[in-house]
Amino acid sequence: MNLARPLALIFALAFSAAAPQTALARGEAVALSGYAPGTIVVMTSERRLYFVTAQGRALRYPVGVGRAGKAWAGNAFVAEKFIRPAWMPPADVRRDNPGLPSLIPGGAPNNPMGAAVLSLNVNDYAIHGTNNPGSVGGFVSYGCIRMYNEDVLELYRMVRPGTPVVVLR
Repeated sequence: MNLARPLALIFALAFSAAAPQTALARGEAVALSGYAPGTIVVMTSERRLYFVTAQGRALRYPVGVGRAGKAWAGNAFVAEKFIRPAWMPPADVRRDNPGLPSLIPGGAPNNPMGAAVLSLNVNDYAIHGTNNPGSVGGFVSYGCIRMYNEDVLELYRMVRPGTPVVVLR
């Protein structure tokens, strides 16, 4: 039996299956100075998140940010990381949306946390995915930073608890 043909097919399938994985990476390499490698910088006015990869270089992602009266600025750090977390709406969200359940299970289509969450040590803020990709790029949240699910998963792989986060207006 000739194994060359089945092995060629296996390699072709393996490489064709691997190609879309790299296509999911949306971070655009750009110049950014003034921050140490490993820092997350959110520029609210630009609606962009930067992950500093090397001195003077960063990956840039589009994000949704806090709407009028809900945006914040300051320093924080990644406190914890979660994949497909359950979500308990904070008090101000429940006050504005009294029909929300007190707990939305992880992975549920109405769970606004999306694929992953990097919770911050500041209030109830987080960097997270979204089940509403049309909201990325807008002033839409109660202060959290929303990313496309594939982008937050990429960022999730690159950071650890303790990662510094700088949020600028």
